[in-house]
Amino acid sequence: MTPVPMVGRAAELGELVRRWSHVRSGAVTPAAVVSITGDAGVGKSRLVTSVLAALAPEPAAVLYGVARVHTPAPYDWLAAVLSGRDTHDLPVPADGLAWLAQDPHAPSERYAPGALLRLAVRTVRALVGAGPAVLVVEDLHALDPASLNLVGELAAAPDLPALILVTSRPPDAADSPELVARTLARLSGAPGAVRQHLGPLGPADVAEIVRQVHGAVPEHLAGAVCERTGGNPYWLVELLAATAGRGPQALLDEPLPGHLRPGAAPAERDCFEQSAELTAREREVLSCLAAGMSNKQMARTLDISIRTVGVHVSNLLRKTGTASRTEAALWAVRRG
Repeated sequence: MTPVPMVGRAAELGELVRRWSHVRSGAVTPAAVVSITGDAGVGKSRLVTSVLAALAPEPAAVLYGVARVHTPAPYDWLAAVLSGRDTHDLPVPADGLAWLAQDPHAPSERYAPGALLRLAVRTVRALVGAGPAVLVVEDLHALDPASLNLVGELAAAPDLPALILVTSRPPDAADSPELVARTLARLSGAPGAVRQHLGPLGPADVAEIVRQVHGAVPEHLAGAVCERTGGNPYWLVELLAATAGRGPQALLDEPLPGHLRPGAAPAERDCFEQSAELTAREREVLSCLAAGMSNKQMARTLDISIRTVGVHVSNLLRKTGTASRTEAALWAVRRG
């Protein structure tokens, strides 16, 4: 299925691009902070991806980090940023950097929490350099307390030439609701901070997305699709992917991904129970894993970003209860 362009977030996108122009001009100090909140699947990450593609000129650096699902530990966000980077020239003691990067061979003697936080801020400053840069903090609601504290410190850090884009589910959906609520309040209190809350798409936006795939469709059909998906962009795109190559009526007949079709035979129920946790896109990524593809190859094959592939792979490992890409591929082969 051809990727569906982002719809219904033009105002939010425009505001974020304007914030970037302020960062570039040096008019924002400390960093410009934007908190994007909303329920799962509402399009927070998609908005961030669209912002990064729209920034001109491109940022001197993009630091992207997300909570690590399988082995949560202090400074998950920064450890994700440092993963795969050459850190030899960073002005940070090697043993402290080992702790921040979650190096399994880090010295047993730990830094005091305050000292490690100062090293974390220094590390980010070194990576940003003269900037301007973009710091992407995905899934704030799932981050560890040390990462939340670091993000708060960066939002208040003087003379940091960066746009900080934070995505989060509402605090009541977080692992630590009170801590996440306090962090979001802290970010919103930063000078010039912006808070965007994304709600579901309306019927007109859903109709536009359906038209991009199926052409002109009856108004009642688009309205029914909006009602079925609740205007949630993720479920809408999953439904479009599940019905690719079929007529628009399939959007009403096909059960939503992850939902069993009414009247299903026992064999279909057994199959569903083995894979109900996986979305249509996750099944595509799993097939690519089974074929031995790298993240770069999967991104090119599925026409999605490498970062999005990484998120899907992480979700697959969690849902399948496997510890590595190889185990996930074997899990797929065993289930055909």
